[in-house]
Amino acid sequence: MKRSNSPLNVDRAPETGAINRRGFLAAGLLLTATGLAGCQSAGLVGLPDQADLPDEQFDYAAAYAALPDGDFTWPAINYKNFDQKYWRQIVEYKTRERPGTIIVDPYNNFLYWTLGNGKALRYGIGVGKAGFAWSGEAKIRVKRPHPIWRPPREMISRKPSLERYWEKGYPPGLKNPLGARAMDLWQGSTDTLYRIHGTNQPNSIGKSVSSGCIRMWQQDVIDLFSRVPLQTKVIVLSKDPNADA
Repeated sequence: MKRSNSPLNVDRAPETGAINRRGFLAAGLLLTATGLAGCQSAGLVGLPDQADLPDEQFDYAAAYAALPDGDFTWPAINYKNFDQKYWRQIVEYKTRERPGTIIVDPYNNFLYWTLGNGKALRYGIGVGKAGFAWSGEAKIRVKRPHPIWRPPREMISRKPSLERYWEKGYPPGLKNPLGARAMDLWQGSTDTLYRIHGTNQPNSIGKSVSSGCIRMWQQDVIDLFSRVPLQTKVIVLSKDPNADA
């Protein structure tokens, strides 16, 4: 399976001007008249040089195998131990949003990346209390490969031993709570403090957990990170879409 990561070396909002210009200029949605049947090559929407979209012959064993990534190798996911609905896959998804929009459904533990033509690439997610604390529309203003994690003050007050990570943060690596990638959501010049990020607790996918925003398997967050440009619109649903079903 073809893999491609396009990390943008950006750690804070003020540094976003230093992004890869080629990636930024290619950030516009690229639509094709090609149908979604079969495994389509990159370029349907989002950044160029993406991995193929999953189809009926998609190699999940390769997709969720141990993944070398710079100085780290992210462990393999025992994906067969999880409900198949949480595996990365193309699904039917009706929305009026433009292709390339991210829609987060924290109530059913799904993240959708819309493809148009009634389709979306869906990922399983884990949702912490912070994942229900904010909803609305925002944009990805910062993309962080191998992010540094700083515990929020509320967490430090509950666990004072985390104070040592406040100034310089928890270093990148296999134990970092933000995992392999983080995407920070902003509304204009305001950081919502809402993150889409990896997790070092793969068993939390499909569950509501004690802390964090939107967690993804490391392999999945790397895949999403490589597809979406800065300024991607993100919608976090404020109610369960199946509540009235």
